Amino acid sequence: MFTTRTGQPIELRNVYRSFTRVAKDAGLRVVRLHDAATLLTAAGVPPRVVMGILGHSQIAVTMNVYAHVVQDTQREAIGHMDRLLRQRSARP
Repeated sequence: MFTTRTGQPIELRNVYRSFTRVAKDAGLRVVRLHDAATLLTAAGVPPRVVMGILGHSQIAVTMNVYAHVVQDTQREAIGHMDRLLRQRSARP
């Protein structure tokens, strides 16, 4: 857990406000933490890694929140496999 200079817990809205300022100053696109985690999941980053980044204590929390992204990624992977198998079977 991170704290303020006075030892108090950091409030999420203050973290986001600081992140937004730093990102804009650096010329970066501002994304919410949820958006970043969705992008990581969609990119195939293992759920346990995403869990660690988000600070979830249980993988079930991560999977419940991002299961739709995992399912979309699985559908995409199955589509790739289908195309590859069709190409291979079309060869003489």
